[in-house]
Amino acid sequence: MTPAWQAIRFSILDRSRVRQGQPHPDALRETVEFARLAEEWGYHRFWVSEHHSVPGVAGSAPTVLAAAVAAATARIRVGTGGVMLPNHQPLIVAEQFGVLESLYPGRIDMGLGRSLGFTGGVRRALGHDRHDADDFDERLTELLGYFAGGRQGVHAWPAEGLRMPAFLLATGSGAQRAARFGLPLVIAPVAGEDAMVEAIDAYRTAFRPGPGGDHPYVVLSGSIVIADTPEQARRLLLPEAWSAAWSRTRGEFPPLLPPEVVERQPMTERQRGLVEESLRSGHITGTETEVLAELDRLVRRTAADEFLVHTSTYDRAERLASHRRLAEAVGLRVSL
Repeated sequence: MTPAWQAIRFSILDRSRVRQGQPHPDALRETVEFARLAEEWGYHRFWVSEHHSVPGVAGSAPTVLAAAVAAATARIRVGTGGVMLPNHQPLIVAEQFGVLESLYPGRIDMGLGRSLGFTGGVRRALGHDRHDADDFDERLTELLGYFAGGRQGVHAWPAEGLRMPAFLLATGSGAQRAARFGLPLVIAPVAGEDAMVEAIDAYRTAFRPGPGGDHPYVVLSGSIVIADTPEQARRLLLPEAWSAAWSRTRGEFPPLLPPEVVERQPMTERQRGLVEESLRSGHITGTETEVLAELDRLVRRTAADEFLVHTSTYDRAERLASHRRLAEAVGLRVSL
């Protein structure tokens, strides 16, 4: 039987994670270099993210960083995973992506999300409160409208008339929104695999042709780590798991620590539980054989069209090796 993963695309999302003691500018430069390597290895897309006032994430201005990535590459699609629409006026977003698409025609993706700032202080600094995501549908309608034509005499040059692939990052009920707007869905098993599959099924059932095409398109998002042993692969995820646990108990997402430092950290019972929960949730890890088997199972269950890999580790060389091994394992074009 042909493996299900042979029929899908593989892409990368990089959040420009910062390691302990590392200057934020270095993390951004690493993102650009990572994109060059991803292109050599045959990945389909390379996306960057939006986070504000997060010590452990340097990626705060995704359209600016996407421009740097596009300038440093030649073929790979470049986009955002995503621009958080509640933080920006739709006109500005349309203009920024219009500029990107004009400079790098046929290579730009507009990934959009509705998350607000991590804390009340960040939300206030961004000029909104926790209820400002309630008008997301109106903002999304306005944004897409600027590419189709002017709105009330306002034109988002040079976006108007450009074909701009838009993707919606969503969980749960957000999948229904992607269906209503006729957009590709990017989804992760945040609430568990069963809930994700249920949301995907609802998306496909409710899908109406729209700006994203005539048919539903599902992008799974998650970590994939390949190492020599399952234990090594799991250990590579430990720094990110600890940062996530720290953020949920201390309200701040810190830079990544080396695994051996994390192992020596004094943890509360709750933090230890959160670390273990994080290590169990939404990851595909192990040797090539184990990863391909799990990919086959997951793709068959979801009938996904694409997998967006977002993997954070402290050891940069190990992370790059994992992505290259994945590219080789699934048969992407690897430039020598």
